[in-house]
Amino acid sequence: MFFASLPRCVVAMEACASAHYRAREIAALGHDTRLIPPAYVKPFVKRQKNDMADAEAICEAAQRPTMRFVQGKSAEAQASAVVFRTRDILVRQRTQLINALRGHLTEFGYVVRQGAGHVGKRVEIVGDPTSDIPAEARPVLVVIAQGLQALQAQIALLDREIAARAKADPVAQRLMTVPGIGPVIATALVALAPAASTFRRGRDFAAWLGLVPQQHSSGGKERLGRTTKMGERSLRRLLILGASSATKVAARDPDKASGWLAGMLARKPRMLVTVALANKMARIVWALMAHGGSYRAPAAAA
Repeated sequence: MFFASLPRCVVAMEACASAHYRAREIAALGHDTRLIPPAYVKPFVKRQKNDMADAEAICEAAQRPTMRFVQGKSAEAQASAVVFRTRDILVRQRTQLINALRGHLTEFGYVVRQGAGHVGKRVEIVGDPTSDIPAEARPVLVVIAQGLQALQAQIALLDREIAARAKADPVAQRLMTVPGIGPVIATALVALAPAASTFRRGRDFAAWLGLVPQQHSSGGKERLGRTTKMGERSLRRLLILGASSATKVAARDPDKASGWLAGMLARKPRMLVTVALANKMARIVWALMAHGGSYRAPAAAA
């Protein structure tokens, strides 16, 4: 191997597909490996893009004193993330089939409410021999219905696997004490998030997740836009879903909501409050992962 014949040195590469595996293999030979996000390498590419220009840009970026590197992942950490990637794929496929079946049934006069919770009603309509679905369409709709049932079973299997992992992991158990965080979100945070020591504070972790406003500031004037949507998109989506569930409960029963959440819902649109709550949850998660302990709800003001 080429790197085996080299003396110990710094090996920098872009954090792309298979980069973590290559970094592990090269590090095993005694080298210091550094992974750089491609977006941080691009500013150093001079004029046209080619392999030589890319290599020069990576070398230049790796020597910057303020450069931020990607923390290398072990094979075990990458293996733990497979269950979430697979579940995301199956959920997207289920959504596609649900939309297809709902659309086809609507064309024949069968209107069913949206959402995965009403899949059973659609499957019953397809399997009902007394329904007036055309004979030419029924066999095809049966294929879609069977595919939906198979996906439901596979997703349920993965959910049980995730719940078992959450029950066995003490960190996940502590994270589940935060309102809005269940087994899926807690286990995903343990598997996909970098070590808490990577970030100086919870605000940096929330910014890495893309739960902060995008800045367009110049000339001393601060301009904040939409959320940046940077970082791990799966974790960001899960935290927003958890925050959305918490805000819905608070909207239905304000007495059960914290003073901060109730006040925000009274003044701001719900989606804005949802993202703000997801940001707050991310900072709480970082604090629990960095300092230990479990979540304690703030005491109500007298």
